[in-house]
Amino acid sequence: MASFDKAAKEVKNLKASPTNDEMLELYGLFKVGSKNDIKAATKPGMFDLKGKAKYNKWQETVDEGLSADQAQKKYVTLVGTLKTKYGYAG
Repeated sequence: MASFDKAAKEVKNLKASPTNDEMLELYGLFKVGSKNDIKAATKPGMFDLKGKAKYNKWQETVDEGLSADQAQKKYVTLVGTLKTKYGYAG
């Protein structure tokens, strides 16, 4: 989906950083939308708190049962919302 690829590039040009929760949401949707297999991913170590948070959000997104296309659409929508909220330097 071309709009997904475009949104993935645009999110890097927000004028301000999204919150941690917004970043985790983006991460989970991106991983599912990119058709990455969580079963093939290595679980983060016990002291890797950031990695654990990202992995858990990815698992949460997988557990929602979203297809890759649905995740891509949600990702594009979220990026649009963040561009409005934080501004876009594109």
